[in-house]
Amino acid sequence: MAQKQWLIITIAGLIFITACNLATVTPTPQTVLSSPTAPTPTPPLPATATQTLTSTSFPKYFTEEFNSDLAPWEFFQTGGANTATVNLENSLFEIHITAPHTWYYAIHSANEYSTVNISAKVDGNTDGSIGLVCYYSESKGWYEFNISSDRTYSVLFGQWLAGGVAKYTSLKNDTSGSLEDGRLTYEIGLTCQEKILILYINGNLFGKVDVTRYGLTEGKVGITASSFEETPMTVFFDWVKVGEK
Repeated sequence: MAQKQWLIITIAGLIFITACNLATVTPTPQTVLSSPTAPTPTPPLPATATQTLTSTSFPKYFTEEFNSDLAPWEFFQTGGANTATVNLENSLFEIHITAPHTWYYAIHSANEYSTVNISAKVDGNTDGSIGLVCYYSESKGWYEFNISSDRTYSVLFGQWLAGGVAKYTSLKNDTSGSLEDGRLTYEIGLTCQEKILILYINGNLFGKVDVTRYGLTEGKVGITASSFEETPMTVFFDWVKVGEK
């Protein structure tokens, strides 16, 4: 993932996975990326949002169209000198990042899932990346599928090392002719089925990644956005859908 390339620790015998898009890939846990030590700021929610969560009032499968508030979304950030901001306007969820090398997450905290599909419609003509998260657990880690404005995409296994410090293992990292340079306007999808991650772009099957060795079987879902060297970076999520598959 381009926005994390400056953090890549070179390991002898590094193997990059370059399988075809529709192939099932068995990753080698050799590419490790670590965010800088930084506090974990909690950005202020918009005036229409509430931080009081009542998870029982939220259905397990839903479509979030961002026309009311952001409960039960929870937010955190790694890297970056400034705290990113979020806003609800015209039924769009805006993430605005002003510092380079910032990774911002919004996790839907109401439910946990074993087999789940999460998809989102995103718009942004900007440098950076957008992505989806599944099986998020503070103690065990999470998977994320990211698409970048330089036509690269990545699948990562993330783990917390300490407050504000995350380690990322690259499971797949490649470029694709299906992606447009300098553009982040897509419908992206991620299906998590315990041992397999299935990737979608604009409703089309994009690839599969075997994640058996990492052992995650359930967790929360979420969305993510990150900045490269050039800022500011702003993206808009039109909707997020969570379904059984």
